[in-house]
Amino acid sequence: MKPTSNTLYHISAFLIISIWGVTFVSTKVLLNNGLTPVEIMLYRFAIAYILLCALEHRRLWANSVKDELLFIASGITGGSLYFVTENIAIDYTLASNVSIILCTAPILTALLSRVFIRGEKLKKSFAWGSLVALAGVVLVVFNGSIVLQVKPIGDLLTLAAALCWAFYTIILKKLDTYPTVFITRKVFFYGLVTLLPMFHFYPLHRNAEVFTTPQVWGNLLFLGIVASFICFIAWNKTVKVLGGIRANNYIYLTPLVTLIASAVILHEHVTFIAIGGAFLIICGVYIAEKGFPTFRNKTQFP
Repeated sequence: MKPTSNTLYHISAFLIISIWGVTFVSTKVLLNNGLTPVEIMLYRFAIAYILLCALEHRRLWANSVKDELLFIASGITGGSLYFVTENIAIDYTLASNVSIILCTAPILTALLSRVFIRGEKLKKSFAWGSLVALAGVVLVVFNGSIVLQVKPIGDLLTLAAALCWAFYTIILKKLDTYPTVFITRKVFFYGLVTLLPMFHFYPLHRNAEVFTTPQVWGNLLFLGIVASFICFIAWNKTVKVLGGIRANNYIYLTPLVTLIASAVILHEHVTFIAIGGAFLIICGVYIAEKGFPTFRNKTQFP
């Protein structure tokens, strides 16, 4: 691969991460316009799923019942439960807080893999990195609940979302023999199916006029087409060229993008405490990853 081509894919990785960093702000805008956390996920996943089916729809089932059950589990942990928990968290806390705390997902993945997967050993650097990241989480929660008077339940729900993503990553490890598009299409499908019971608690929006506002349909199209469908395809191509490690390093930019976007668009107050917490979490995850071969899962769609 020529250096010029690699440069283009580095730019691609940066743009994709920037878009994913804005998704937290986009979700907050939709919540502020009256949509429920469940509705937002429904429309986002439905748009992306339809486009994925148009791209590839020949294969329907996995190779075995066991794998099909794993796909159902991935649809719950990486789809319905993860996104609904994340969206509810954004409704209670700052969008920037959610983006920052979700960076702890690799550490939670490492801890869970130690329990569920044999042969994975943790080094001392993982313990030190985890402590640094934990200190960062404490700062972020302190900044939201004490300094800015934001309900801490949002931050706790974000940790729950990060835990869901950790389980999802472990499940994907068992399904990595399947094509990437097939995996993601199955995750979106089962994410939508397992989302249906949640409408008992969050009924669909009956006021059709809300969807006529540019803020609503514009952000829904952004989340469904740009952030989920286009970025997914571009990300997987980027990972193939740059490699999982180099490409995933750009994910550390997500909190910075969200901090800037939330300050500009949502007028969220950015404090030095929040910046310090974000710095500690990113540094902690980086240090921890040196002590554990974290999963570089094939599908990434925050």
